[in-house]
Amino acid sequence: MGINASDIAALRAKTGAGMLDCKKALDEAAGDMDKALTYLKERGIAKASKKSSRIAAEGLLGIKVADTHASAAIVEINSETDFVAKNDNFISLVEKTTEQIFSNEVETVEALQETSYESGSFSEYFTEETAKIGEKIVIRRFLTLHAGENGAVNGYIHSNGKVGALVALKCDSVKTAELMAPMLRNVSMHISAMKPSVLSYTDFDPAFVEAETIGRIEATKKENEELVRLGKPLKNIPKYISRLQITDDVIAKETEQIKEELKAEGKPEKIWDNIIPGKLVRFMSDNTSLDAEEALLDQMYVIDDSLSVADAIKKEAEKHGGTAEIVQFVKYEVGEGIEKKACNLAQEVAEQLGE
Repeated sequence: MGINASDIAALRAKTGAGMLDCKKALDEAAGDMDKALTYLKERGIAKASKKSSRIAAEGLLGIKVADTHASAAIVEINSETDFVAKNDNFISLVEKTTEQIFSNEVETVEALQETSYESGSFSEYFTEETAKIGEKIVIRRFLTLHAGENGAVNGYIHSNGKVGALVALKCDSVKTAELMAPMLRNVSMHISAMKPSVLSYTDFDPAFVEAETIGRIEATKKENEELVRLGKPLKNIPKYISRLQITDDVIAKETEQIKEELKAEGKPEKIWDNIIPGKLVRFMSDNTSLDAEEALLDQMYVIDDSLSVADAIKKEAEKHGGTAEIVQFVKYEVGEGIEKKACNLAQEVAEQLGE
């Protein structure tokens, strides 16, 4: 007797287990629903599915970088508690899942679950391990970066396993890419610490920049009110916050304003050309605060804060006789964006006893 879709749906409704798990259980049980239920319970699959309503916001990141730096993968796996995230079985599960993603180059959790693992599917392995651990475990997200021609990829995960990054570089040659790969780990470390949201200021949404500008100007005004009260120097109130706003016309108008100021100060016109560039640099610095905070290439490099990340990459590539530019990065932080459910101790105990 063949297994039909309605049988699979009925078993899934009773257990909450995945479609593939239900189909395999019915196949093993020759279509007998009770035996299929037993099959799932014995393997902890039904038990694991009961945890589906819980919130998993703790966990760890995993990372795998090819020896050649041609590709790298990063994955976030969540658990319900930080205690479980420190468990050896959970740590092993993260490592093996990361390796499976890297080796199979899958792009979705569904595709990952269907890959072969040992004598069965990866879904079976993952579900069995989840049952052993005893908490809801979720593969939340993962990504694989490929270096491409004349490129390199590297990554870093902080020692606590909670924050990490991958970064990809494009160079003028394979040789330059190979020599730049070690620095990419340091850039990944920078990303993990400084948490940029975009690669370049050109990636900002103009509407976001406009709204952020209004907010920052008002915040600076209020801060200055307090500085006045304390008798301290005031902060410059920015006209802009990103290079995205600073057009050629803006630069031209600022240059004319600087000239007017120099004229009013009685500075000889013959020295203006020596003064104006420095004032424009200061203008850019005062009016690109968003870039310096959120755009990776414009952030000051943590390992050498006299250089931006873009300039540090350029300097390192020139040292190797080539050119290089960062083309992509990804940053993961465990649990970011997950709203944790408030739960008092009595409620939590009651929920545990109710399983």
